[in-house]
Amino acid sequence: MLWRLLRPYLRPRAGAIVVVVLMLVGQSLGNLYLPNLNADLINRGVVEGNLGYIWATGAGMLVVTLAISAVAIVGVYWASRVSMAVGADLRRDVFGSVQAFSLRDMGDFGTPSLITRNTNDVQQIQMVLQVSLTMMVIAPIMMIGGMVFAIREGARLLPVLAVAVPLMVVFLALMMSRVVPRFRVMQVKIDRITQVLREQITGVRVIRAFVRGGDELRRFDDANGDLTATTLSVNRLFALMMPTMMAILNLTTVAVMWFGGRLTAEGAVSIGNLTAVLSYILQILIAVMMATMLAIMVPRAMASAERIGQVLAAVPSITDPSTARRPGRVDGRVELADVRFSYPGSERAILEGLTFGVEPGQMSAVIGGTGSGKSTLLNLIVRFLDVSAGSMRVNGLDVREQAREALWSSIGLVPQAAYLFRGTVASNLRVGDERASDDDLWRALTVAQAQDFVAEMGGLEAPIDQGGTNVSGGQRQRLAIARALVKRPALYLFDDCFSALDAETDARLRAALPGYTGTASVVVVSQRVSTIMGADQIIVLDEGRIAGAGSHGDLMASCEPYRAIALSQLGPSA
Repeated sequence: MLWRLLRPYLRPRAGAIVVVVLMLVGQSLGNLYLPNLNADLINRGVVEGNLGYIWATGAGMLVVTLAISAVAIVGVYWASRVSMAVGADLRRDVFGSVQAFSLRDMGDFGTPSLITRNTNDVQQIQMVLQVSLTMMVIAPIMMIGGMVFAIREGARLLPVLAVAVPLMVVFLALMMSRVVPRFRVMQVKIDRITQVLREQITGVRVIRAFVRGGDELRRFDDANGDLTATTLSVNRLFALMMPTMMAILNLTTVAVMWFGGRLTAEGAVSIGNLTAVLSYILQILIAVMMATMLAIMVPRAMASAERIGQVLAAVPSITDPSTARRPGRVDGRVELADVRFSYPGSERAILEGLTFGVEPGQMSAVIGGTGSGKSTLLNLIVRFLDVSAGSMRVNGLDVREQAREALWSSIGLVPQAAYLFRGTVASNLRVGDERASDDDLWRALTVAQAQDFVAEMGGLEAPIDQGGTNVSGGQRQRLAIARALVKRPALYLFDDCFSALDAETDARLRAALPGYTGTASVVVVSQRVSTIMGADQIIVLDEGRIAGAGSHGDLMASCEPYRAIALSQLGPSA
């Protein structure tokens, strides 16, 4: 899975990878050549007392060492560039895939898991790629080359290596088979701790208001302890790995010294050759240590690659049509014809038999009890969800026949939970239209009844924290409304975004809105009768069906659910 994931990202960087491989091959060959020079230095220089040969060979070894250092620096530099670039591309593609997800797709993966996959999982792959580009080249050459040269220098020591190397390979294979499943579980538990931490940070006000700090601390401790236990079980295996590998390698060194010393005493092996064999044993040791480090990192990267691959391979439940059509006229008209919607596997439809229209220049309102499907209706209009049956037309064309970005460009949506981005008032408002002038922003703020508090905050460059936590709920809603007004769309969708406004501010905003929206279509979802009683048409939803439609006066006379809501809020004066 790891190779399949990385292959398309490595192919465009084949040139840089070739440079890395050539540099590291050169470094490995240089390391293998040095013990040979050292053996000659001892045999022909030290033993024979040839001072000139010692100086000449020593100078050669110095040149080789400097060359090895140079190619190592170049190789690591390009390996780092490749791994960092692949990590950046992976994050970009994961982010792009998530951007195409529908609400249902987001729910299937979960926000904490998607965050972990685009941060921690990509980082694991990035790290193992950098290590692989260096160690995966060096380790095999040094291991195989070291054994070949060691056998050449002392062939009678071959039985020692023939026992040690297979023993190390079998041990590493057994460790890998135990570690990979545990790394998969570890990544899932990282998702869990991310979820708990995210909930506790975003919900800190609720936690403090209900004095649930102790309970939340225990919940975090449970998730943290669970992750810690899994991590410790993996680390215990790794704690066994290193001493075992070192024991095998040290016993190999002792065996070489024991048998090699006897062979040297018998005159079968020279002192220089024995020294070279020991150097090659050390290189084999270094190669095995590299392989061990890679063995530690690869299982976790494999688990991460599997999780990232799931995101990249996921087919969004809502996609653009293969041949998208463009509406002949963008006027904000909305038409519903016998619309039905139900979630997959649900026994009951959320919306059933909805048929009505929203005309340009008119304000249409939707009201109903909690769970009656009001927000779902708006999600169908912007195609965050797809209708199960019937037709949903915007600008005279079925939304399923339009490219989603083209559809969204004609809609200004103010969601129920107003969200602001970290930045300034101006940067948040220009999300609606990045070319808007300061005068345009102030005009929208004036209509949204937000100009006074924005001026008190310091104007358009006043800072806004992530999520808008440094402003009140009502101020956040007004800024979100102003953001939609800046866009100047053909269709405005207000999803119960007046709920945090006091009655006076609500009345002023409603009075100013028609003069600004002009010929655009306006759909307002609200729980307040006072907010929508002046609408051109009011749609009353009751358990997903239209219980009544018409003006406030008509509904008071003919629609019992609407009359009950109005009387409960406004009393007999309704």
